Amino acid sequence: MNTLTARIGDARPVEVLETDVLVVGGGAAGIATANTAARNGCSVVLVEKYGFCGGGAVAGLSGTICGLYEAAEGAAPPVQVVHGFVDTFVEAMERRHGLTEPLRYGKTYTRVHDPLVWREVADALLREAGVRIVYHAVVTDVIREGERTLGAQLYTKQGKLRVMAPVTVDASGDADLVAMAGLPETIGDHGRVQNPTMIFRLAGVDLARFARQYGADTIMPPAVSEMIGEANGRGYRLPRSKIWLFPTPRPGELLCNCTRVTGADGRELNPLFHQDFTDAEIEGRLQVREYARFFKAYIAGCEASWVDDTAPQVGVRQTRQIVGRATLSNAAVLAGDKFADGIARSPWPIELHSGERPKVEWLLNDVYEIPLGCFVPERGDGLLAAGRCLSAEHEAVASARVTAQCFSYGHALGHAAALVAREGLACGALDGREIRTLLNRDGARLD
Repeated sequence: MNTLTARIGDARPVEVLETDVLVVGGGAAGIATANTAARNGCSVVLVEKYGFCGGGAVAGLSGTICGLYEAAEGAAPPVQVVHGFVDTFVEAMERRHGLTEPLRYGKTYTRVHDPLVWREVADALLREAGVRIVYHAVVTDVIREGERTLGAQLYTKQGKLRVMAPVTVDASGDADLVAMAGLPETIGDHGRVQNPTMIFRLAGVDLARFARQYGADTIMPPAVSEMIGEANGRGYRLPRSKIWLFPTPRPGELLCNCTRVTGADGRELNPLFHQDFTDAEIEGRLQVREYARFFKAYIAGCEASWVDDTAPQVGVRQTRQIVGRATLSNAAVLAGDKFADGIARSPWPIELHSGERPKVEWLLNDVYEIPLGCFVPERGDGLLAAGRCLSAEHEAVASARVTAQCFSYGHALGHAAALVAREGLACGALDGREIRTLLNRDGARLD
């Protein structure tokens, strides 16, 4: 068949929606953006490719709300330093018994969630705010007039859906709309990204015995890494030796972050490439079975365990970043830099998941801030970004990408989008100091 002369099309009619704010992506950043914009009087449409919200936390089963607590040496208790919309979400999760107490994570703490409860909380918060949710919809095109984004066209089972909006927020995680619009972008460290991982849940665990043997830290001790290293290549294929095992809100269950998904040639797979993404899913599931088999044989408390579930998709740590009007640098993260237009703060370490042992650089008893310009493309109008696709250097992304911060970004971008929609501001004219004030009124405690 001559593909140059073949007809390509869709005979179904195109539906058109008009709204004040279009949010693409229902992860932590997208939920917070949509909820905040709606509560500021905007009509909001949120589009999500799955049939549920949660992004990497649920579809990728990352399972934790990281980035809430200060890091410190010794046995310091958890000190929460990130507030705002995340408090609303956490409180709703707690009411449904879907969140653990703070669990030790090296020099800081994290909280583990029930992904089913997460979905329900997201649905409830969005519906209560009046957000129109469109699940099972994928953006295929951005709608542009010159340098201005006017909305996006989606694929649904009903047919094409065209959503027109004065401001669109790209919360896809992968800066999909920024790329579709032809705006400047970067990918990892000269194209090299952090490898994806397949996270899984292990049921039937004797958690009391497990805790007695390995302690309260969710980062497994060196003895476990040594056992994995010795077993790798000797009846098992276990490419990563430093692993994380988290008790969950469910009885007898561990959340397991341990796989290292790479290509057959050893390179980090990039989920922006469809074959890499496919290979990662298959390889990830194979590794899950290997680690589960090892745990059953060697990890105390796991003797009667079984794989309860794997993530709906491989967990993605990094793909595409926008080039913004500001860029978060590696040095700013390590120095705890603050900014007058900082709209979010983070105490989370730089975590580079490459090789057998991930690299971790801690920021102790401090936070750094992320300026608004990291979410505003350096040119064009009508399009903002939220989430892990912020404008940041490679190592900075390895800190700034985690869940609590994505909630904070969405909280800020919801206010920003409302200002663009209601007051007709250009995206480039947004003032981070004004948004910081609005966030503090919402309880973000940035000052």
